[in-house]
Amino acid sequence: MDHFGFLFAAYSAIFAAIFLYVAFIWNRQSRLEGELRALESKLAALTAPPQADPQPEPPSDVSQT
Repeated sequence: MDHFGFLFAAYSAIFAAIFLYVAFIWNRQSRLEGELRALESKLAALTAPPQADPQPEPPSDVSQT
């Protein structure tokens, strides 16, 4: 019964380590999801069919007056 302080310290250290690991993984997952979204948008832009250019208007001949 004299060593509950050591037991508490050990459990506290383990829970702190688990918490830090989960926070690290969570942060990394968020960064990877952002990078994945950026890559998906780049891929969508590259594979999208080209937009049809509007037909240019014929030049008006201003010199005829």
